[in-house]
Amino acid sequence: MNDAVTPAACANCGEPFASPPPAFCPACGQESRVRAPTLGEFVQQFGGAYFSTEGALWRTLKLLLFKPGELTKQYLAGRRKHYVLPLRLYLTISLVTILLLRVAADVEIDLGGSPDLDLRQGEYALLQLDGNTGAGLKDGVFYCRGLPAWLCKRLERRLDTDPKRLQREAEALPGRVIGNLGGAMFVMVPLLALLQKLAYWNRRLRYTEHLVFALHLHAFWFLCLLLTLLPVSWVSGVAGALVPLYALAALKRVYGGRWSRRWLRAAGVSLAYAVALSFGLLGAVIWSLLF
Repeated sequence: MNDAVTPAACANCGEPFASPPPAFCPACGQESRVRAPTLGEFVQQFGGAYFSTEGALWRTLKLLLFKPGELTKQYLAGRRKHYVLPLRLYLTISLVTILLLRVAADVEIDLGGSPDLDLRQGEYALLQLDGNTGAGLKDGVFYCRGLPAWLCKRLERRLDTDPKRLQREAEALPGRVIGNLGGAMFVMVPLLALLQKLAYWNRRLRYTEHLVFALHLHAFWFLCLLLTLLPVSWVSGVAGALVPLYALAALKRVYGGRWSRRWLRAAGVSLAYAVALSFGLLGAVIWSLLF
C-alpha cells in the first residue's frame, strides 16, 4: 500500500476512521496505515523482545539453565508473560539442535573400499542390532535374521548391490536418522508427562501440568545434546552427567517430597522412559532405512 494514502477505514476489520485517522484501529488494534515492511522491520519482527538482551528468550534460558524446575514453577504459578511458552521453547531449541546435528552429520562415510568395491565378497551390514539380529549383504547374498518378514522384504528392496548406490545410501543415512530423531523425541515428551502423572498420582495435578515439566526437561536435554557437538572430549561426559542430575534437581523443585520417595519414583519413571526411548530411537533408524 502506498505510504501517501491514508485509509478511510481499517484494512483488517473495516471499521471507519474519524478525521484525523488514529494511529491504530479502535476496534481491532491494527495499525491504520498498512504498508509494505522494510527489511529492517522484518528483522525487528523476527527478533523483537524474543531475542533482545532483556527479552523473553534470554530470561527463559537463564531460568532453564541455572535453576532446574524453576521455569516450570513460574509457569504453573501463572507467571508467564515474561517467559517463552513451554511448547514454543521446546520447538525452538529442538529445531536448532536437529539442524546443527544434521550439519555435523553431513560428513563423508567410507565403506572401506573404492567405487569398484566388489560386494560379492565380504559382509556389509545394513542394520545390525546384535550378533543374531540384522540385515545386509554377505558374499553378494542378502541376509535378514531375527527381523519380521515384511521388514526383511522392505530392506531387500532398499538394498542395492551397486557400490556407488550403497555409498550414497550410507552417506545419506545419518542425516535421515537425525531428521527422524525430532519426531521420535516429540512423541517421548507426552509419554514422559504420562509417566509423571502416574508416578505422582496423589498430587492431583492435571496431565497438562506434567506436560509443562516434560517440555522444559526435554528442552534442557536438547541443550545438553548441543554440547556434544563441541570439539572437546570431556564436554560430552559433562553433558551426559547433567542429564540425570538436572532431572533430579528439577523434580525436587517442582514436586518436592522426601528424597527416598523421589528417588524411587525417578527410578521407575527412568526405567520405563529408557525402554520406550530405546524403541523410539530404533524406530527412527528403521524408518530412515525404509523410507
